[in-house]
Amino acid sequence: MDAAALSKYIDHTILTPTATDADVAALCAVANRFEVIAICVSPSRLPLAAGLLDDGIGIATVCGFPSGSHRPAAKAAEAARSIDEGANEIDMVLDLGLVKAGDWAGVAADIAAVRDAVDAPHALKVIIESAALTDTEIVACCEAAEASGADFVKTSTGFHPAGGASLDAVRLMADTVGGRLGVKASGGIRDRAAALAMIEAGATRIGASATEAILTGG
Repeated sequence: MDAAALSKYIDHTILTPTATDADVAALCAVANRFEVIAICVSPSRLPLAAGLLDDGIGIATVCGFPSGSHRPAAKAAEAARSIDEGANEIDMVLDLGLVKAGDWAGVAADIAAVRDAVDAPHALKVIIESAALTDTEIVACCEAAEASGADFVKTSTGFHPAGGASLDAVRLMADTVGGRLGVKASGGIRDRAAALAMIEAGATRIGASATEAILTGG
């Protein structure tokens, strides 16, 4: 896969709490240079990013980030405002406490609240923190995401101490959603080989901050 093709998998990302307007501007410049599929920034940076991107590059942001322990109504309100401010993709974090408690009705309601605030064609991605879950929990989270109308399942925030994306988790997620949803691998993907391995495992998106290194073979 050449760089031009690989760029269409990448959500070029900056979500560090210390990111400045200058950092977001630099992110957008790299996104424009490589013509990635989308960027992913914090909600407060949306108006800036929207004014700096070339046509055809999507804008993703996060909600309930990074813990997921926000009330569903708060996540929904955050997502709705983000859409109003230029986002066309929302990456929401599940409430992992509900997952660990086995409260699958609560998990589904959490996702559905944000889905109601994010109308098509805006995409909803559900971050499940796969490194913190058992295989059974990963499967159940993917099933809840699909049943609640999500467009993607996503491995990780990149901030959980359990770690980021793994090939095994991506394979399991891809097998579970069976092509009906996208699969975004995110967290710890820093070079071309790792990105290609995730795609081979079933990822349809790659969330990464090391986009330039990935696309230039670093």
